[in-house]
Amino acid sequence: MLRFLPVLIAVALSIYCVVDCIQSDEHRVRGLPKLVWVFVILLFPFAGSVAWLFAGRPKASPPPPRRPMPRGPDDDPDFLKGL
Repeated sequence: MLRFLPVLIAVALSIYCVVDCIQSDEHRVRGLPKLVWVFVILLFPFAGSVAWLFAGRPKASPPPPRRPMPRGPDDDPDFLKGL
């Protein structure tokens, strides 16, 4: 059973990387076109998967800008002018 573990890990990693590659936006994929990445992952299961994770996968998008926190009435200059 233990001798099948590396094969099982390589297959699971390849499946994850192919699904991740297919679901990625075409314009955000780095290095190669998306279809070429799928072929690289399938032809070279371990090396292609590792290459996808480090060189082809899109970088995470930046977090959305934070809304300004509401101010209390004593910090609002417009409110204080009306007093």
